[in-house]
Parts: sequence; C-alpha cells; structure tokens
Amino acid sequence: MIKKLPLILLLFVVCIAKAQDRPIKIIDEKKANRLLLYAVNENEKDLDVMVTVTGTGFRQSKSKPRLTRIPATSKVNIKSLVIERGKTPKYECEIVVNDSLSRRALKRPFELVKIEAKRPILIYLTERCTSCDSLISSLKSSIYLFKTQQLSEQPKMRDYLEKTLENSATPLGKLTTPIVNLGGKIFVDIETYEKLMETLATIE
Repeated sequence: MIKKLPLILLLFVVCIAKAQDRPIKIIDEKKANRLLLYAVNENEKDLDVMVTVTGTGFRQSKSKPRLTRIPATSKVNIKSLVIERGKTPKYECEIVVNDSLSRRALKRPFELVKIEAKRPILIYLTERCTSCDSLISSLKSSIYLFKTQQLSEQPKMRDYLEKTLENSATPLGKLTTPIVNLGGKIFVDIETYEKLMETLATIE
C-alpha cells in the first residue's frame, strides 16, 4: 500500500515550477524504504519536465536527469529515492519545464488527475431538474473538479434565486434546468456539458 508521508515528518521543501499557466508540482509518496516523487501537470497541455533533486537522508540514481513527458492533467513517477536507514529525507528540486515537446523525452506510465476549472464549478440541484443527472455524469467523466449541493439545503441561495427569478418567464418553482454557480456567477440556462464549457470560456 502506498502511503503519503505526513508533511511534518518529511520537512521537505515544496517544489514548484512556474513556467506555465499552472505550475508543475512535486508530490511524494512512501513505499517501503523508497520515497517516490511524482510530477503533477495540472495544465491542459502536455509538458516535458526535468527534475534535479538534492538533499539529505536518501540515495538516488547517479544518472543524469532527462526530460520526461508529463501528459496534460496527469501525474508521473519521475524520481525514486532510497531512504537511508534511520534518517528522515529532506529534499529540494530544480525543475525545468519545456512546452516544446521533444521526441527524445522519456515516456513513462501516468495517472490522470482532476483539476479546477477556470472558475470553481458548483451545481445546485432542484427537485424539478430534468438535465442535472446528464450534466453531472458528464462532469464526473471530465478532467474537472466540481461540487453539488441540494438547493433545498441552501436557504439563502434559494431566497436569492426566488427574488431574482420571480418576474422571469420561468420562476424558481418551475425551473427544470440546473442552477450553475461558476466562481460566484449564477446561470440557469446551462443544461449540457458543452454549454458549460462554452460559458466558462467566455468568463473573464
């Protein structure tokens, strides 16, 4: 079983590269006497990444670091450190990121990860909603993190929507579409995942 080491025990320096929209992150997991370092790419494009690790309390391969392909929205095991007996590993990383992909970059197994959208996605569920299940199913299959809440359990939001929609063609009590909150902006006309993505793209 892979277990992540507690932050307090590791005392490591968080490694982040800032050469792209979302920085490459390095996270670690302990397996037996090894500390596995993963490069996490939360961007929606592939990147080539080279990581040089220095520190104490561990041994590592003496081979020269090479660029490794980190596919979009994925994590890749990029280093394996051998923990020295009785010691707590402390490490720092130097990260080089290249968005001009090289044919020579190493290709390693990867695991897809979920990422935050341009604006946080929150879906309010209503009793009459006829397209909520379809939208939520699409979001579950997507790369994006999202949350759902029952509107009946959010009285302040329900009161706000009732007042906002009371003079509209479709008052809240008759609304059959999802109520979508994108980073604080409320939409009642988004029924499909495609429409949600179009709306996200237009928000400044």
